Amino acid sequence: MRNHRSHYLGNEEKARIEIIPMIDIMMFLLVFFMLATLKMIQGAGIKLDLPQSSTAEQLQKTIKVSIGVTKDNLLYMDAKQVSEADLSTALKGLVGANDKVDVAIAGDEGTSYKNIVKVMDLVRQAGISSVALVTNPTT
Repeated sequence: MRNHRSHYLGNEEKARIEIIPMIDIMMFLLVFFMLATLKMIQGAGIKLDLPQSSTAEQLQKTIKVSIGVTKDNLLYMDAKQVSEADLSTALKGLVGANDKVDVAIAGDEGTSYKNIVKVMDLVRQAGISSVALVTNPTT
């Protein structure tokens, strides 16, 4: 008995592995996992609806701390939820360890002015004078 197949016209054909469909499947899997990973990375931040500004500028400083304020008055420091006391302590620790610290405050569009000013006061009490408000550029 032979180890190969017969073709209907009488030509014999040896069994072989088709590699092109396997490459296609591997590329599909690679793209799938890359997209899934990118979606996971994006979910690390907090969701804020920032107000728009036509004169917004990009900060070019060395140490930048992001503080987010939500509509519900929740505070986030570098995408981690913190209390007012923890925020004040963390900012004071940064000032002691570095010469120049820049703070960017991102307030949700529905956040009251009072909450933004309260966070600015915490930043100023920690000894940081460089404060910026984060906005979306107008399109």
